[in-house]
Amino acid sequence: MDSNQKASGDGLVGTQKEAALRTLVQRTGYQLIQENGQRRYGGPPPGWDGPPPERGSEIFVGKLPRDLFEDELVPLCEKFGKLYEVRMMMDFNGNNRGYAFVTFSNKQEAKAAMKQLNNYEIRNGRLLGVCASVDNCRLFVGGIPKTKKHEEILTEMRKVTDGVVDVIVYPSAADKSKNRGFAFVEYESHRAAAMARRKLLPGRIQLWGHPIAVDWAEPEVEVDEDTMATVKILYVRNLMLQTTEETIEKEFNSIKPGAVERVKKIRDYAFVHFSQREDAINARNALNGKVVDGSPIEVTLAKPVDKDSYVRYTRGTGGRGGSVLQTDYTTYSLGQVYDPTAAYLGAPVFYAPQAYAAIPGQFRFPAAKIHTGGRGLIRTPSVRGEEEQDVLFTSSVYRTGSNHLIT
Repeated sequence: MDSNQKASGDGLVGTQKEAALRTLVQRTGYQLIQENGQRRYGGPPPGWDGPPPERGSEIFVGKLPRDLFEDELVPLCEKFGKLYEVRMMMDFNGNNRGYAFVTFSNKQEAKAAMKQLNNYEIRNGRLLGVCASVDNCRLFVGGIPKTKKHEEILTEMRKVTDGVVDVIVYPSAADKSKNRGFAFVEYESHRAAAMARRKLLPGRIQLWGHPIAVDWAEPEVEVDEDTMATVKILYVRNLMLQTTEETIEKEFNSIKPGAVERVKKIRDYAFVHFSQREDAINARNALNGKVVDGSPIEVTLAKPVDKDSYVRYTRGTGGRGGSVLQTDYTTYSLGQVYDPTAAYLGAPVFYAPQAYAAIPGQFRFPAAKIHTGGRGLIRTPSVRGEEEQDVLFTSSVYRTGSNHLIT
């Protein structure tokens, strides 16, 4: 058998905790195969008939002790449902790399495991960090001429890469006829996105004669359906800079007079608070796409996030916070006034690589620090097995009842 691919028979010879791992595979009948820097348990499990589990069935388990293996992790995760696969990242000396991906048979089981295992004390003083894992099919591309339109960017990306589904382009806050100098490119699969990223690495390809910055964009923050069912705050995007809170309130109250409690506008987006969820839904349905002061607005439900989710998605590190990139947007200090029960994200939310802040010349965006305090939290690698640092981009966290904002 190839030494790069070890199955559950001889492949366990000489591994750490060999006896315990043999006992595990004998009990469950799952295969344990090591290849390409990871060890895979199952995938599929014995007797599995049909396609792999639905999207959302995989979780990321971080902060693993380096000498912890499947004989401990599998029994812990089995408590929450049937395991389809466990992929543990391994280093050359036989230890794990501190994280693993666990796939359940459905997303309900994954959600339950994520809720119960995040901050679970796996060993004395060692807390796990657990969050959702999603196959990434989206790239961030910076350095795009601001005069280029959606169709031009889509056509150009399809010329230089394969599998492009669409591009997401945001208009400039100051001039809606221009873009913000970057785009998010959606691919048909994670593999297609990975191949495009490799091809587009800086220095290899230019777009319209311009050097570009390319990296992974993180998926938007996912909020469970039960939580979203309680939201009565709308996120309004693509507003003109001169549009006032009074104008926004008048527009949204036109659907039902007196329904709006308050409006908070920041640059070209705003949060509109309603007293009743039904009124918020009706206003969203009626006003999404309406032209206000010459600009078609986008209206969605705001996404509530707790403190842990916020810090995780802004890549909290050791309590020092992370850089947040945004073109000429005012940034406020979070400090210790953060209210975890009242923070909202605009939707959709995407992430761009932190390295983009350091690129010289026309690429450089102002970077600001957010101080979150408290314990550092884990993040999901943007590519399975890779650990680039990413930061929040093109959206907001808004603390209701005050002026505190993170952009």
